[in-house]
Amino acid sequence: MSLVLNAAKCQLVTHSGFIVDDPLLRSFSRVEPVDATLLEAPLFPGRVLNDFWSDQCRDLSRAVDRLCLVGRQDALILLRASFSAPRVQHLLRCSPSVDAQRPGDFDNQLRTALSRITNNRHTMSDLQWLQASLPIKSGGLGIKRVSSLALPAFLASEATTLLLQNEILGGSQPLLDDSTESLKGRWEASYDPAPSDQSATKQS
Repeated sequence: MSLVLNAAKCQLVTHSGFIVDDPLLRSFSRVEPVDATLLEAPLFPGRVLNDFWSDQCRDLSRAVDRLCLVGRQDALILLRASFSAPRVQHLLRCSPSVDAQRPGDFDNQLRTALSRITNNRHTMSDLQWLQASLPIKSGGLGIKRVSSLALPAFLASEATTLLLQNEILGGSQPLLDDSTESLKGRWEASYDPAPSDQSATKQS
């Protein structure tokens, strides 16, 4: 098919002390595992993941400034449907953001944005913010808090892709296996036993 590998765009994800003898692999740009990304999502917690979340916070801040220029009902719908949790769903499902600080910062910006859009001079109280984050059918505004979604989103994504992971890795242990088991333990400590089978693939 006349396919040619573009070495200039290839990365070798490995620790700095790892010795590579193959000339072609040595021409690849080297990336530390902690800095590795796949499909625009960091693979591990650390500086790169924090940078991704900082970018999302910056984009949200810019969006809110513009939302304040349109009608409040329109701004509220756009915030809920496009600029809040749906905007970072890919990052929540693909990157381990449960213990990251930035999702909390993103929530704080959402909280401030909701106060501005609803013309509330004071920052929403914890109780008001909690109710606003409930689904509309439960008496809320449907502005989901991303920090509360981080755990179920990541666990559901892991369960959904488990068979594919095993096929790709050929029976090897997945890199995040220990981390995932720890997150399941945290879920069970806070809520009910972790869902299994097909139920485990549902984020809700």
